[in-house]
Amino acid sequence: MQDFRLSFARRQAAEVREVPGGFLVLDGRYARSHEHNQLHIVGPADPEGLPALADEAMAFLPHRQITVHDQALGPLCVPALERAGYRHVTEVLMVHTGPVPRAPAADVVERELGPDPHGPLRRAVTAQQRRWMPDADERTTHDLVERRTARLAGAEQVLFLAAHDDSGEITSWADLYLEPAAGIAQIEEVVTAEPYLRRGYADAVVSSALRRAAAAGCALRFLVADQDDWPLRWYGRRGFTAIGRTHVFSRF
Repeated sequence: MQDFRLSFARRQAAEVREVPGGFLVLDGRYARSHEHNQLHIVGPADPEGLPALADEAMAFLPHRQITVHDQALGPLCVPALERAGYRHVTEVLMVHTGPVPRAPAADVVERELGPDPHGPLRRAVTAQQRRWMPDADERTTHDLVERRTARLAGAEQVLFLAAHDDSGEITSWADLYLEPAAGIAQIEEVVTAEPYLRRGYADAVVSSALRRAAAAGCALRFLVADQDDWPLRWYGRRGFTAIGRTHVFSRF
């Protein structure tokens, strides 16, 4: 899984720069997206030296983000990076160990984020982004919505899945990254629009993603969840099991 995630980060990047212990990904098209402008550390690395390394490598960016993928190294980096003003989030890698759902709970259609700025998925994602960040400027909203286009290059197949209600309005969505040759699939960014919460739409999207991944021959199906947020338990009830952790450090 780590190899897949690192490969995905490199493949979707507009530019990759090697640094001691890892690499820096950059994409000026989505400058406000921390996902696309951050350091990936795989080790070995000096925890005390990471703040200076980030300042040097990302000097031209207004933010700092460092993802430490090594499970042993990550916790060792917490004291030095927190002293340097970084916020720490632990991400949990979860593998699907339950049965593949037989059918989704609601209609799910596959939609790609194409060039149409008024497409239904783009509208839904934009509306939800503005609910999350009502004070964000237009450039920030643009980057956080449009960055999905970069993800198309990250894996052999990248699908954007969406559930909809009876009127056809998109209610929930997720990314699905497939690497059939390696037998690996990742489900990412599962979101339900706030007006449609607690109606089973996210279940429909995750169910569809698992079925598509299994049909593509991906026996290893995983996702990433915040250790301190409620979706971790929600995924656990749907057959996902925690098997590892990465550590993300951010400073704004």
